[in-house]
Amino acid sequence: MLEFSHDWRLVVAAFAIALMAGFTGLSLTRGVSRRTVAQRKVAVSMASVALGGGIWSMHFVAMLGLQLPILYTYDALTTLVSALVAILMTGLALLILHFRPRTRRMLVLAGVIIGLGISLMHYIGMSGMELCRPVYTPLGVAGALVASVALSVMAVRVAYSERGRRNIVLGTVGFGLAVVMVHFIAMAGTGFLPDGTAEAVGPALSNEMLAILVTLAAFVISAAFLLTGITFAPSGEEAEPGEAVAVAQRPQAPPPVEMTAPVVAPAVRAEPVVLRVPHEKEGRTFFLDPATISAVRAEGHYTVMQKGADALFCPWSISEAEERLAPLGFLRVHRSYLLNPAHVVKFERLKDSGQCSVEGAEGLRIPVSRARLAELREALGL
Repeated sequence: MLEFSHDWRLVVAAFAIALMAGFTGLSLTRGVSRRTVAQRKVAVSMASVALGGGIWSMHFVAMLGLQLPILYTYDALTTLVSALVAILMTGLALLILHFRPRTRRMLVLAGVIIGLGISLMHYIGMSGMELCRPVYTPLGVAGALVASVALSVMAVRVAYSERGRRNIVLGTVGFGLAVVMVHFIAMAGTGFLPDGTAEAVGPALSNEMLAILVTLAAFVISAAFLLTGITFAPSGEEAEPGEAVAVAQRPQAPPPVEMTAPVVAPAVRAEPVVLRVPHEKEGRTFFLDPATISAVRAEGHYTVMQKGADALFCPWSISEAEERLAPLGFLRVHRSYLLNPAHVVKFERLKDSGQCSVEGAEGLRIPVSRARLAELREALGL
């Protein structure tokens, strides 16, 4: 076996690229639930390229830092396939996250797909080495697979449990750790042998050419990172609710009134105001009877309403939804959830907390915080 080492400066650069790619991909998909299907597809495609390209770039930046006592090259076709596999696998995971109900099972499935994509990209890329043959150990392969799946599931669950800024940052760190740790766990279980008789599948790709490609990919990822990062912090267009009210209530100059005749106030109708909850789909706004809604979940500055098996985007924030729906019997059972007790079909106590299932979406587990248990149990007659 050949002795090898890594240039720690390129290891740090690889981790930075993984972080930038993760942040860019997760930020590009923030708030896409309120967009049309076509717009969601575009956002998911861009995020797939950022995440998948980041996985590929991180791997080959680290491989550029691999120091072996012999010269080696890469097969260009195999290298291209490794990049496409990473992009397609992350794209599939993002399609599940943004076009399917975001249940716990779907989050785990998406994390598993991303984890498998990271591992597949690594081993496909390694198989493209020429003049040098990698030799794997079963323990190294198993460790890389377990680490990639476990860390990817953790990153997806953190980033998508609540689509706020804090969760995106934490999910970014989880994604970066997943990509980097999988690479080096796999490398720890890999040895290298000289192999001057290997047959190339495609044209050879020297380390110098690979460095140029990786530099270009890293430049694109860095540019996308800057573009998404500049809009990540709250801006004037995303003012806090209190600020928006203050602007709306700013005194306006009264319109001129012609004093030709006394103004007679119109008769006030005594009809009760019936609350209707707005939801948006494909650029159009529809309205729902609150009684048909079983739960409301926070989605950044907006919410997603659960009506049976359908998850519908609502422009209200979770605070506004609570203010409007609490008089109708809805309970704030968690910082991210409102619940309509009339639709609860199952309640489960979990040590100091609990969880509920609602009619039509039994697979959706709605968490109940410890502080809200007593209120919910009373509403359910327990």
